[in-house]
Amino acid sequence: MSKKNKKAKNHRKNEITKGIFTVLEKEPKKSFNYKQIAAKLGVTDAHDRNQLIKRLVQLKEKKRIKEEKRGHYTAIASTKTYHEGVVDITGKGNAYIVVDGMDDDVFVPYNKLKKAFHRDKVQVYIFPRRNGRKLEGEITQVLERNKTTFVGIVDMQKSYAFVRPTDFRMYTDIFVSKEKIGKAEDGDKVLVDITEWPDNADSPFGNITEVLGKPGEHNTEIHSILAEYGLPYEFPYEVQNFADTLDTSIKADEIAKRRDMRDAITFTIDPKDAKDFDDALSFEVLENGNYEIGIHIADVSHYLQENTILDDEAYQRATSVYLVDRVVPMLPEVLSNNACSLRPNEEKYTFSAVFEIDDKAIIKNQWFGRTVINSNERFAYEEAQYIIETGLSTIPEDISIRKGSYEVENEIVNATLTMDKLAKIMRSKRMDNGAISFDKVEVRFNLNEKSEPETVYFKVAKEANKLIEEFMLLANRKVAEFIGKQKPIKPFVYRIHDNPDEDKLIALNSIISRFGHKLNFKDKKSISASLNKLLEDVKGQKEQNLVDTLAIRSMSKAIYTVDNIGHYGLAFDYYTHFTSPIRRYPDVMVHRLLQYYLDGGQPVKAEVFEEKCKHSSDMESLAANAERDSIKYMQIKFMQDHQDKEFVGVISGVTEWGIYVEIIENKCEGMVRIRDIKGDYYIFDEKQYAIVGEKTNTTYQLGDEVVVMVKNTDLVKRHLDFSLIGKHE
Repeated sequence: MSKKNKKAKNHRKNEITKGIFTVLEKEPKKSFNYKQIAAKLGVTDAHDRNQLIKRLVQLKEKKRIKEEKRGHYTAIASTKTYHEGVVDITGKGNAYIVVDGMDDDVFVPYNKLKKAFHRDKVQVYIFPRRNGRKLEGEITQVLERNKTTFVGIVDMQKSYAFVRPTDFRMYTDIFVSKEKIGKAEDGDKVLVDITEWPDNADSPFGNITEVLGKPGEHNTEIHSILAEYGLPYEFPYEVQNFADTLDTSIKADEIAKRRDMRDAITFTIDPKDAKDFDDALSFEVLENGNYEIGIHIADVSHYLQENTILDDEAYQRATSVYLVDRVVPMLPEVLSNNACSLRPNEEKYTFSAVFEIDDKAIIKNQWFGRTVINSNERFAYEEAQYIIETGLSTIPEDISIRKGSYEVENEIVNATLTMDKLAKIMRSKRMDNGAISFDKVEVRFNLNEKSEPETVYFKVAKEANKLIEEFMLLANRKVAEFIGKQKPIKPFVYRIHDNPDEDKLIALNSIISRFGHKLNFKDKKSISASLNKLLEDVKGQKEQNLVDTLAIRSMSKAIYTVDNIGHYGLAFDYYTHFTSPIRRYPDVMVHRLLQYYLDGGQPVKAEVFEEKCKHSSDMESLAANAERDSIKYMQIKFMQDHQDKEFVGVISGVTEWGIYVEIIENKCEGMVRIRDIKGDYYIFDEKQYAIVGEKTNTTYQLGDEVVVMVKNTDLVKRHLDFSLIGKHE
């Protein structure tokens, strides 16, 4: 069994185990059979039911649950002291073990880690709880390593070397013998594989597999970010060669199999610096006065055939990664920027969702299938925005991405204005249905030719962005509905978003109350409405980014799965990802499944696609972390040149070791260490999200405005330290 398959199966097994304990422990005096437990957990899939039955028997045999009578199970008072869990190492080197089915995490001090690393699966012995104190334990066995490859700095000795990992959660260096050092030199940043950790050795043994470069150099640090998350930065030769030899020409016999939409007025709207255009819109006024609007998506699955090395590589990557200075694509350039890019005046194969829509944005008819298009025009968002704001057909030179101004065809101007009107109606309906409007400010950098940040700016979504967003949402929702409502049930790839965490919402309400805001917990719709009001009220206020960030953190994480529960944030009962197959592998799966079902195919095996969904969700999370780290790296690089300047910032986080401050004008976040604050001894007040001076009672609280200066910048550790000047008056 492959590692990814094993991890996916273990994850599902843990979910089922947690569900069993949740049901039994909620009503410990009652007994339940597997059907009752399955019903409470919403388990309807035959495979998952079998897994549930199997797990019940295993838990009974391990004496973790009790079989009252044949096939009926109850919870038992837990006397078990050994549990399995996942390690979460803190910045101080101690750890908490997250155990499925337990409300409290298990604290494990540094000296009882038993050589476990962050995110490892372990067995933990739990000490008897005393006087209401937190659970404590010690790790007895490492069951499964989360990863064995680390980024670190070489510390060369006479006949061997140590590699010091840059991940602050990695508490030990790695010993490398002379013959396994390779071409690495003292001080190099490298990739090292841990091969073993002998019982009598203080450090694990490793093998240097790649020299990334000198610490602090731009490419070294960007490649290090990718390497830390196991993300590639180039394609293997054989994959690149396979892609380069694909026949990407447009064939007459293939066109004949598709709906021909080359005569429809069609255009793309993308960022001005975009290199791939994977979606286009077409527009036509019908004789009955309704509109036919096509959402055309690059037909990646036509070129990306299953059971090829190219498809294997795309699946492993699962997503493109967007770093501050580059894109690490899911597909080689021959597809992403050429064959599958819907460039103007070129015939392209597409997969389309075509709708007949009236002037009230009500869908009258829909059609899904493969098409061929020829885009008339390529717009930047700025150009489309200019049309929306003015209705004029002449784009000024400073707006246009082209040299000089030009006349835009009246048909495209009218199409843009009409679709903007329809998009606003659709957005209004979504909001009325309980959708959450997250328009969080995104930090962007203007880089020079050396990839150094010269200025910081913020990406703000305007009407042109929202026009595209609404029609992409429409296509995603209707494709999901089309398959999801069919009987018998046909397994499909959904994008789901669970209800928010109530405890996190209560904590959010406590924080925002300090700024005069509050949430309404009456019902689901009230929560959504009050969240939207909160997000609207804080726009332009000092607490905006803080509130936006905390509100997003209170939300559940959107994932891919075959088990549809709807999308809370968008207020959709059915939702999928259909519109970006160039950069997301789940969209490729959706295209393949949609065509398969359109062709009359029988239901596929849900468990096969659930594994792929889990992998895609995991890779999406890694890519998001890498993207955030690259932004943090560039922010620190930007602040290196501003060390003598005072900045006004907002306290964005408070911990026992210091306060985090986000500078208002550029969103760069750094830390003021509590030991560096002069004039008093400050104590962390967890309930007040504040630090309080013991003598002066001076308080620095979450959301307060303060004045700071840069104290230290560390590109290698990606850490920014501030000196606190004082409160901002």
